Amino acid sequence: MAAESWFWRWGWGRRCLGRPGLPGPGPGPTTPLLLLLLLGSVAADITDGNSEHLKREHSLIKPYQGVGSSSMPLWDFQGSTMLTSQYVRLTPDERSKEGSIWNHQPCFLKDWEMHVHFRVHGSGKKNLHGDGIALWYTRDRLAPGPVFGSKDNFHGLAIFLDTYPNDETTERVFPYISVMVNNGSLSYDHSKDGRWTELAGCTADFRNRDHDTFLAVRYSRGRLTVMTDLEDKNEWKNCIDITGVRLPTGYYFGASAGTGDLSDNHDIISMKLFQLMVEHTPDEDNIDWTKIEPSVSFLKSPKDNVDDPTGNFRSGPLTGWRVFLLLLCALLGIIVCAVVGAVVFQKRQERNKRFY
Repeated sequence: MAAESWFWRWGWGRRCLGRPGLPGPGPGPTTPLLLLLLLGSVAADITDGNSEHLKREHSLIKPYQGVGSSSMPLWDFQGSTMLTSQYVRLTPDERSKEGSIWNHQPCFLKDWEMHVHFRVHGSGKKNLHGDGIALWYTRDRLAPGPVFGSKDNFHGLAIFLDTYPNDETTERVFPYISVMVNNGSLSYDHSKDGRWTELAGCTADFRNRDHDTFLAVRYSRGRLTVMTDLEDKNEWKNCIDITGVRLPTGYYFGASAGTGDLSDNHDIISMKLFQLMVEHTPDEDNIDWTKIEPSVSFLKSPKDNVDDPTGNFRSGPLTGWRVFLLLLCALLGIIVCAVVGAVVFQKRQERNKRFY
């Protein structure tokens, strides 16, 4: 994607783009003072995606260096990965291929946002393609394995863009995006499409689109958000929003893909990492963030991992409208109980008066 200027609006999940040929310039030197004042209270949560916040040492951007060679500055790749002038192809549309690309530099940012421009396409028709792409923020790099071309029992964060339903009994609609946080003790179950270890997910129709497809991963103060732009509408759509996530610093960003009996082209066009300007408390600043164990503060049983007919994942943190509905139901329940109690009490009082 060309250089962009946009800002994240929490709650709406949209971006205001300033790229050529598209309406809606993002905030910049000409932003009205009133808008700046209105946004002042949440400025710490906003990145406009400009070069000031772009971390080039963790970003993969065209024009790529090292085209036609087996290496490139800041990034290593292995397996079937092929570097061209237009994209990094993790796997070709061929069976039994695995490939990955990994950043050289460990990331020591506490708050960050990754934008991924990708493309999954191939000749396979419905349910005759696979397997998908994985995006990683993990302790170990360049470790091939069975999980979309990378190792199992990893330490860190994985976002899976899965295109093939291995579980024939699932009601989930594919392609499907899911999130997993692992401290090395969990194994990804391909036969169940990772359902037992999934934190949250959503259906996302990103395969064989005739326009650009994007994914954004944001991590800030324990909140992990995944959003997509797949409709060529230049706006982000909510996919995953989880709180209570703890990720250490000093891990590596990467992407991998794998094919089996079925295949697809899995391409990465760019990976752009932005630093989020967020203030932390003195206690948070005194923590050795490199020693944090990857974890999530809420727990759930595998039996909670149940799909609904729309393909959306039901088990997840109670946030936003779910909390509102829960509180509303609780309030209505209290009111009903109070009314019923008052009626019963009044009836008893009237019955007692008859005995005097």
